[in-house]
Amino acid sequence: MNSNLPCAPYLTGDPQLDTAVGQWLRWDKNPKTKEQIENLLRNGMNKELRDRLCCRMTFGTAGLRSAMGAGFCYINDLTVIQSTQGMYKYLERCFSDLKQRGFVVGYDTRGQVTSSCSSQRLAKLTAAVLLSKGVPVYLFSRYVPTPFVPYAVQELKAVAGVMITASHNRKEDNGYKVYWETGAQITSPHDKEILKCIEESVEPWIDSWNENLVDTSPLKQDPLQDICTRYMEDLKKICFHRELNLQTSLKFVHTSFHGVGHDYVQLAFKVFGFKPPIPVPEQQDPDPDFSTVKCPNPEEGESVLELSLRLAEKENARVVVATDPDADRLAVAELQGDGRWKVFTGNELAALFGWWMFDCWKENKSQNADVKNIYMLATTVSSKILKAIAHKEGFQFEETLPGFKWIGSRIKELMENGKEVLFAFEESIGFLCGTFVLDKDGVSAAAVVAEMAAYLETRNLTLAQQLTKVYERYGYHISKTSYFLCYDPPTIKNIFERLRNFHSPKEYPRYCGAFDILHIRDITTGYDSSQLNQKSPTTTTCYFIL
Repeated sequence: MNSNLPCAPYLTGDPQLDTAVGQWLRWDKNPKTKEQIENLLRNGMNKELRDRLCCRMTFGTAGLRSAMGAGFCYINDLTVIQSTQGMYKYLERCFSDLKQRGFVVGYDTRGQVTSSCSSQRLAKLTAAVLLSKGVPVYLFSRYVPTPFVPYAVQELKAVAGVMITASHNRKEDNGYKVYWETGAQITSPHDKEILKCIEESVEPWIDSWNENLVDTSPLKQDPLQDICTRYMEDLKKICFHRELNLQTSLKFVHTSFHGVGHDYVQLAFKVFGFKPPIPVPEQQDPDPDFSTVKCPNPEEGESVLELSLRLAEKENARVVVATDPDADRLAVAELQGDGRWKVFTGNELAALFGWWMFDCWKENKSQNADVKNIYMLATTVSSKILKAIAHKEGFQFEETLPGFKWIGSRIKELMENGKEVLFAFEESIGFLCGTFVLDKDGVSAAAVVAEMAAYLETRNLTLAQQLTKVYERYGYHISKTSYFLCYDPPTIKNIFERLRNFHSPKEYPRYCGAFDILHIRDITTGYDSSQLNQKSPTTTTCYFIL
């Protein structure tokens, strides 16, 4: 590092940028990220410096998430310390018993050599900030699936928890996912209030960098064994045919996409009575570079499931289950009679889960059970298949805003009012069977899919054939979802401005190719035309989310 770099406010000539650079150079104790800023300063790359240092991350549908690297808008040691300091200030305000109840911290297996921003290190720094303020911390001693953190928050009666993960994002990213005492992800106003507290607590406190506290503080506990045992015990609540599972001849292949899922899916299958699923050896162990896939997202379909499908063919396994790197999402593929693989969409799997969970409830319900107290939920951008099933079967269906944080919060409210939630989902392969976790859970969903397949096998049915039966009974629901990647905020803004002023000011598109648009729901602005348009034979619904 260059010790002769000038000090603020004489760095760039831009007062705002000079202040930000000066703060970074004073506060960052990670030599790699500090050197990144020094190199940019030395080379006069003021625009890059401004982009990195003059804005801050905000909470999205899955917490704080960004690329790993130097800068206040990136995930790194300093921004995680700042975020945790803000968390502490807000929790101190909200909970008088914060220092009795404690805080949960978990992490996945992401990492970046160039910035030393591994999930494990960021988790330790998160713990250190809280330990330095006398807060008990339940820090998992090894990587865990994301669902373990919200589960632990509830089981240990902690005030909140953080999972360091970027889920299925590209390898360069990481994130900071926050759960409230309910076990659900934070929603408004908590997210906005935490951001305010972060802004008020940006300078690191004296002991915030003290990782040694993780090894020396008596306030740190490892909940791994206890939580894993409790989770697997609770998993039995959604296992309905264990004797059948013990006898099935079906084989399953599981890929964990270089993430955390292998050990936990193996345990879940054991709880359900299955033989261990066959792991994809190249993808079984954690690898932060995701070296065998272009994108670590099983939602991408057959192109990223190549290794697991070929292994399944070799092992004569008909069903493949794939958990994403933090094991909160699940993809499923099934070999068809013509030798081709069907990779189910999230909406298709939801139709199967909805049928299965309700069918199992009917088989096992008590005599005084009331179907009107039964609920299923989905996000507003997901298929309405559950609504159709609910209408025919007599239970309740609700939809929420996009993001499982809204589903988790609503489930908590329903449960507090004596309602029973069987299943919830979002179309991006996020599923929740039962309610012992209030977030999407790929580990439990994998075991449930295996049981469903084993049950259908005894009826000489495949998952695909049962999906057709579901559609025949409740109506066909067809969805086609895709996306474009854009990392330039001005371009994104222009795209949405055009959509919102398509034919004339404040007028949205009326057609999508050959289809009339039935509804437009612009979630960012709150616009919803669903009460204005009448249904026609060739219509579609459009959602705009910025």
